[in-house]
Amino acid sequence: MGQCIYCGKPAGFLKKKHKKCEQQHEKGKSEIISLVGKIGAAGGDLHQLERSIERVASMSFIDKNTLKSLLVSGWERAVNIAFDDGLLSEKEESALIELKEHFALPEEILDKNGAYSKLEKGAVLRDIMNGTLPERIKIDVSLPFNFQKTEKVVWVFQGVNYYEEKTRTRYVGGSQGFSIRIAKGLYYRTGAFKGERVQTSETVYADTGLLGITNKHIYFAGSVKRFRIAYNKIVTFEPFSDGIGIQRDAQTVRPQLFETGDGWFTYNLIRNLAQL
Repeated sequence: MGQCIYCGKPAGFLKKKHKKCEQQHEKGKSEIISLVGKIGAAGGDLHQLERSIERVASMSFIDKNTLKSLLVSGWERAVNIAFDDGLLSEKEESALIELKEHFALPEEILDKNGAYSKLEKGAVLRDIMNGTLPERIKIDVSLPFNFQKTEKVVWVFQGVNYYEEKTRTRYVGGSQGFSIRIAKGLYYRTGAFKGERVQTSETVYADTGLLGITNKHIYFAGSVKRFRIAYNKIVTFEPFSDGIGIQRDAQTVRPQLFETGDGWFTYNLIRNLAQL
């Protein structure tokens, strides 16, 4: 006779759980995530929240390890709720930090799916939009950039793929077959050259490296390519889901694309800094 993995009572021959217990368990998990998500974004009595969570966990056969993961999932949901309007307010940021500290949730676990980084990015954008250069970034790598005296590093992306647009030229429709000598040094008549030049543009991978964002420039440093671009030299910004494309004002310069993994943040960060 097997025992139910939830309530510990007999579950029947070759059975490991009661269907009712399983349903109560899943319902409790969803309820805890919902409770944490709601309070985490709006703020509230965290002690009352803790008591409610303990009550639901007890009724739903939720152990401590499972509860910890549910708190993380709830915090992630709270971050998404906070960003529903596209912006992170100071109140929402404070509520999320208080929730994190109350339940002693480590940053590295909260950032497993990028939620904690999203919180930091939202705070950085809010500072810039309010006309303040943020001082939140923690640089744990040696930067190869030669910054100017009045420059301030705002963000650094690592492992950025850099692409350039190239123009390819080919000829189509030209004469085919054997060449026939017409005169000394000549093998085709003028009218036989009917081929046309066709140019096509394509985006090609150029390098991978660090992308530094300051209050004045965009810096890139890879194993092959290294350059700096002033904001006042950029004429267009193009957002992508995983990065940003820019076009400088020089006629000979082709579009440049940076794959950062977060197009929303990259685009809003650079556009707002360019307007300061």
